[in-house]
Amino acid sequence: MRPSKTQTSISLKLILICFLCLLLFLLVFKSNFTPFQENHSSPILEIHESNTTRTSTPVAEEKPPSPECPTLPLTPTCTKTPPSLAQALVHYATLNITPQQTFNEISVSMRVLQKKGPCNFLVFGLGHDSLMWTALNHGGRTIFLEEDKSWIEQIKQKLPTLESYHVVYNSKVHQADELMEVGMGEDCKVVVDPRFSKCKLTLKGLPNEVFDVEWDLIMVDAPTGYHDEAPGRMSAIYTAGLMARNRENGETDVFVHDVDRVVEDKFSKAFLCEGYFREQEGRIRHFTIPSHRTRSGRSFCP
Repeated sequence: MRPSKTQTSISLKLILICFLCLLLFLLVFKSNFTPFQENHSSPILEIHESNTTRTSTPVAEEKPPSPECPTLPLTPTCTKTPPSLAQALVHYATLNITPQQTFNEISVSMRVLQKKGPCNFLVFGLGHDSLMWTALNHGGRTIFLEEDKSWIEQIKQKLPTLESYHVVYNSKVHQADELMEVGMGEDCKVVVDPRFSKCKLTLKGLPNEVFDVEWDLIMVDAPTGYHDEAPGRMSAIYTAGLMARNRENGETDVFVHDVDRVVEDKFSKAFLCEGYFREQEGRIRHFTIPSHRTRSGRSFCP
């Protein structure tokens, strides 16, 4: 998700800032009002007991209900802006570089985050849009995986609250055809914890913080894949699909960016499966992959 060139799209930047402001407004509006609760009065009975008799005397009479609900003043409460959202607003308001995805592309995953969030969100790639993803998943856990150690350090200096980890990729883009053949083998059709997979496409060197979590959303926007000697996203795409299938239950939404390129196009269709395809907007493709552990005998692709 590192920028390959400086982006100066002012309109996209303004749209993104406006969206974050709208999100802030909705959060504040929702929390600024307390719901009106009806209080229904009931007669209060005072019980007098003697050795021979028991009597009850009403202390207050019930008043007939008002024909119309009274208009009560709503009591506002003081609510602080969520730290991740506040930081995102300041960050993008002062940034001269806009995120690499377009507004329409961002909207695809944003809609799912609005439905599922707060949730567990895994992102392959670390970049200028990382704070945005964290803010959109406010209250959830968002982890970023990055190939470039120096880039991690640069981002951490500016955004120290982001949770990111360094990942080593052993593949090259020019090996894509060979790795596609490997992926068609039986070892790569077995759904198992990626740490124990025999498929050579699997990323086994990810930190335990990644393997120990069931991810609700996975975004594959890294590693670098625009030249033959780059690592390419073959293993990232395969591993994302494997983690989704291996979750105990439920389903995982997987997004792959840059599907206009050959590797991202072919590998997403082959290992995330066209049967699980949901939509495509611009260069981003969305799949929803169910758990394969809840039903034995389920084929790798439907």
